[in-house]
Amino acid sequence: MLTLSKVTKRFGSQTVVDSLDLSIPQGLVFGLLGPNGSGKTTLLRMAMGLLQPTSGRITIFENNSPGDSEVRKKLGYMPQQLAVYPGLSVRENVLFYGRLYGIPENNLSTRSLEILEMVELESHQNKLAGDLSGGMLRRLMLATTLIHQPALVILDEPTAGVDPSLRLRFWEWFEQLAQGGASILITTHHISEAGRCDKVAFLREGLLLEHDTPDTLMRRYNSENLEQAFVQATQAKLED
Repeated sequence: MLTLSKVTKRFGSQTVVDSLDLSIPQGLVFGLLGPNGSGKTTLLRMAMGLLQPTSGRITIFENNSPGDSEVRKKLGYMPQQLAVYPGLSVRENVLFYGRLYGIPENNLSTRSLEILEMVELESHQNKLAGDLSGGMLRRLMLATTLIHQPALVILDEPTAGVDPSLRLRFWEWFEQLAQGGASILITTHHISEAGRCDKVAFLREGLLLEHDTPDTLMRRYNSENLEQAFVQATQAKLED
């Protein structure tokens, strides 16, 4: 689905992603876990084709480049920052993004209602986005990300600022999407969220420390939880 081979990204003299090798298979929730500044967002932006790597190669959907126009139609990206129009209603935002992705008008009306029902915003569809609570805005952003049924969904801290109960709902939706065959690439700094991923990668200062299933990583580092495993992986890397 998505493969990164020896990918490095530098901004001036600063190396943000350092010779990273990673493969994201189909139908899994794959988490990138690391503190702020570990290179997570930069990695996502390169996967989307929004940034070019300094060196290395990124391929998606077999041998295609992330920047290809046909590839982008199969991608859904939810950034950290607000990406909806406050002066449009909830449904108008979803319809706007659906048209951007080229969904035919005869399908768009039905699809927009389906996705609003999924994120539990159908009863708020006529509200202005600018009048929504923070949690509702995050749900609306997820709806605009998924309106075109992307094969690869890229989510940058999608649950930032939402309450614990809504966070659980988000993860139920992510798992449903993966069960339906989509690949989910998600960044988080919440250990509890990373534990729900099918696979997780530990990142620190642009380096890939480890990647595997959460249970395998905890066994590998004889740890009771992922937080301990992350600390142990960091220490092991420093000792190399």
